[in-house]
Amino acid sequence: MRKVTAGFFHSVDGVIEAPNLWQFDAFDDELGALLGESMSKIDTVLMGRIGWQEWAGYWPTASADADFGAFINNMPKYVASHTLRQDQLAWQNSTLIAGDLLDFVRDFKSKPGGEIAVMGGVSLARQLFFAGLLEELTLITHPVVAGRGKRMFEPTDPVTRLELKKSFSTSKGNVISVYGLKPA
Repeated sequence: MRKVTAGFFHSVDGVIEAPNLWQFDAFDDELGALLGESMSKIDTVLMGRIGWQEWAGYWPTASADADFGAFINNMPKYVASHTLRQDQLAWQNSTLIAGDLLDFVRDFKSKPGGEIAVMGGVSLARQLFFAGLLEELTLITHPVVAGRGKRMFEPTDPVTRLELKKSFSTSKGNVISVYGLKPA
């Protein structure tokens, strides 16, 4: 069975939105190596509509990070949206998820392949997390207080136990924490 994962750059106060505004002065070689290792395990990406639209407007022509650009542009991308149509998904290797998202993910997990990564979409990651379909959540906590922005978890979320699979820090003070859902 394939594993569904998600990873987010994260501020100390829990913000994951717009990490481009606060992460780069804390980016280091260890973090780059971790991301490279993570990318080598992924063969499919799940994206929400908003994340897909933002990334589709940037990555196909971006030269800022050639490694990630080549990775994400060539990767099969499945898009969860109730408003987009397949003919609107011009970014290469993008496919609209037809039918129920949770049924699609359950079925896709049973097929052979590598990791399925949720990228560019906290709403999608939250939905899969609370449905029990997200097996691994990596939070890369940068040593910064972002102040405001979207968070992975909200005060109204149900109590959900997590299991710390591994944790380590990097030379610039990033803390990488990898969690799995704790079995009931």
